Amino acid sequence: MDEELRSLTERLRAESGGSTAYDRLLATDDPDALAGVLTEPGQPLWARELAAFRLGVAGDRRAFEALVLLLNHRDPPRCAAAAHALARLGDPRTARAAAALATNELRVAYALHPVRLLTALRAPEAVPALITTLRRRLNPHDPYRRVALACVEGLGELGDPRAEPVLNEALAHPALAEAAVHALARIPRPR
Repeated sequence: MDEELRSLTERLRAESGGSTAYDRLLATDDPDALAGVLTEPGQPLWARELAAFRLGVAGDRRAFEALVLLLNHRDPPRCAAAAHALARLGDPRTARAAAALATNELRVAYALHPVRLLTALRAPEAVPALITTLRRRLNPHDPYRRVALACVEGLGELGDPRAEPVLNEALAHPALAEAAVHALARIPRPR
């Protein structure tokens, strides 16, 4: 069992109160039963999350909408689990959805996991979205330094020269300067 699944199952077991419904959902190998949980009215959040996660890591695209909603949840462990499943889902809509969430100023408090997901996906949407998000975080009194740092690190990992101007701007921010130096060093120089 991978670490993300272990963490998710422990958290959701506690949320479900260790119910038999939880045990059934965890044990089933029927993707239709899991997908049914996503559409049946009255299902608790823990059940929807478990079903979406299991479908997502199995590559079943019926999980996409539920996982995107969880990626934008106020609870960081839910966001992390959704990002993990979305990275494995293989749905071509994922990068566009993650970019929309990462650049949504009304939801910037929840942008950390969409930013990390964009970096992991290495999709064409990643660099422009990370540049946009980082540029907005360079206000001296911006409270979302973790999001800014994730953008800097992601841009370094992606190594795209389009990120140089915003990474150079990040050098002026003490909380980002060291990461920006490392990120700039990873961008290939023209010969």
